[in-house]
Amino acid sequence: MRVLSIGAMYPPHALGGYEVTWRSSTHWLRRTGHEVRVLASDVRFAEAEGPEDDDVHRELRWYWRDHAFPPTTFRERLRLERRNATVLERHLADLRPHAVMWWAMGGMSLSLVEQVRRVGLPAVAMVGDNWPGYGPRVDAWTATWRRRPRFAGVAERLTGVPASVDLDRAATWVFVSAWTRRRARESGGWAFPGALVEPAGVDLHTFPASDPPPWSWSLAYIGRIDERKGIATAVEALAGIPESSLRVVGGGDDAYLVQLRELAARLGVADRIDFAGSRPREALAGEYANADAVLFPVTWPEPWGMVPLEAMAVGRPVVATGTGGSGEYLRDGDNALLHRPKDVTGLVAALRRLA
Repeated sequence: MRVLSIGAMYPPHALGGYEVTWRSSTHWLRRTGHEVRVLASDVRFAEAEGPEDDDVHRELRWYWRDHAFPPTTFRERLRLERRNATVLERHLADLRPHAVMWWAMGGMSLSLVEQVRRVGLPAVAMVGDNWPGYGPRVDAWTATWRRRPRFAGVAERLTGVPASVDLDRAATWVFVSAWTRRRARESGGWAFPGALVEPAGVDLHTFPASDPPPWSWSLAYIGRIDERKGIATAVEALAGIPESSLRVVGGGDDAYLVQLRELAARLGVADRIDFAGSRPREALAGEYANADAVLFPVTWPEPWGMVPLEAMAVGRPVVATGTGGSGEYLRDGDNALLHRPKDVTGLVAALRRLA
C-alpha cells in the first residue's frame, strides 16, 4: 500500500511525543512492506539532532511561527493556501497513494484535509493533541470564511481553495486518549462518529530497563520547554529540597527558558540546575537512567504524555500531576506519585516520600 502521511513537524524536527509517534508509525509501516511518503511543514529547529528519514518532504507552509500564530494579511493567507494546495496536488499525482494519514495539523491548512476528502481518498487521522478543536480557530484561511459564511462559496470559486472543511467526513479518527477525543468533540463542535481511542506506547528497545543508581536527589525534567509543562514548579521545588539537583533536557520556547533561568537565580538554585538543551532521542534512555526521579509537573490538560511511560520503561519513579489524558494511566501510589498542578509543596512532599 502507498501512504501519504501529512503533518506539521516530523522528527528530528519535533515538539514532543506526538511527532515521535508519527515517525514510529512510519517506520513500522515501512518495515511491514508499505511505501510511506512524509509531507511536513518547512519549519526546522536549529538544535534538532538525529538522522533524516528517506522520502521526507518539508514543503508545506505553516501559520505557526516561534511558538505563536502571528497575524497575516489576506494576500499572505491566499498565497500560503495556494502554495500548499499545489504541493499536495503534486504529491498526490506523483505517489498515487491508496490512503492518506493526517498527524498534527494544528495551525496547518485544513483546506488540505478537505482537498483529500473531496477527491475521495480514504484517510486516517491520528490525533495526539486537540488540534481538531483549536485547529479551525488558528487556520487563518478557513477561520476567515467561518466568520463570513455568506462569502465562503464565492471565495472558494474565485480562489480555487476550499473555504470550509468537513472534519466528520474527512477521515477515520483515532485519538490517543479518551480525554483527547472528548475534548475535541466539546471544543470543536464535531461529532467524530466512530472515533477510536488507541493509546501510544513505548519502544522497549529504545528505553530498556536499568538498575537505579544510589539515591542522590538527582531529578530530571525531560521534554519540551513550554510554560504549560510546569517546569517552573520543578524549579521552585528545589528551594524546598536543598540537597536536590535538577537536569532539564529539551528545547522549545527560548523566551520561557530565559524566564526559568531568571526564576532559578531569584530563588538561589541556579547552581543546582543544568539546562542541558535538546538531546538526540537515542540518548534519552541514558538521561532517564541517570535520574533518581522524573518530574512531569504539567499545568495544562496533557493529551497523553510519553515522558512518564518512557521513565517507567527505564525503571525510574515518576512524580506528576496526572492531568488530561495522562490521568488515564497515572495512578497515585500505584505507578506514580501525583500532586496538583503548580503545587510546589505537594511536589516537595511527593519527592520526600520517594527518598
